Amino acid sequence: MEEKINIKRFLDGSGKITQLPQKHKLRYAVLAYLAEKFEPECNYSEGEVNEICSKWHDFGDYFVLRRELIDNDLLRREPDGSRYWKPIKEVCE
Repeated sequence: MEEKINIKRFLDGSGKITQLPQKHKLRYAVLAYLAEKFEPECNYSEGEVNEICSKWHDFGDYFVLRRELIDNDLLRREPDGSRYWKPIKEVCE
């Protein structure tokens, strides 16, 4: 069973991310929360990804969030940046 990590201290009252944690486990949990704002099997332009990231944080660094989502395989992109998408997670039971 997967442990649920509490990220509330990194969110404001409206659910926006206020900072990225330094610890990897917490950082990943905050990024996974942001990734939930993207629909699986939906294609996004870089501008749309930036817009969603901007909407869900308040520290003015959407490009860091975009890069972190990709680096942590929570979003994927074409090499030329023409398309972004959220990968579908395979569930093992």
